[in-house]
Amino acid sequence: MIGNLPYLVVGIIFLLGLYAVLFEKNLIKIAIGVSLIEASANLLLIVLGYRTGGSIPVFTLAGKVGKMVLPVPQALTLTAIVIGLATSALMLSLIMMLYKHYGTLDVREIRRLRG
Repeated sequence: MIGNLPYLVVGIIFLLGLYAVLFEKNLIKIAIGVSLIEASANLLLIVLGYRTGGSIPVFTLAGKVGKMVLPVPQALTLTAIVIGLATSALMLSLIMMLYKHYGTLDVREIRRLRG
């Protein structure tokens, strides 16, 4: 029914994040771009694990239900969320330290101020 729409949404989110990482000069915007890329990877895992008409993957229901949603992409997504949270916290703490040291969030200014 929805066809390839979830894959299109994943691609759009990924491209927005990639644009922010490659072309933005503000460190906060770059961190947001990395978070968007992580979110698109999580959404892709969820989309790949979805089954139409599938039920929840609970072992006690295994004999009663015909199709279940794949549990491995769900577990991978939960792990990726935790890793993404740690990555975001590290990026933001490094950005705070750079701002304290250089007084700016502009990548061009930080590159110019060597020393």
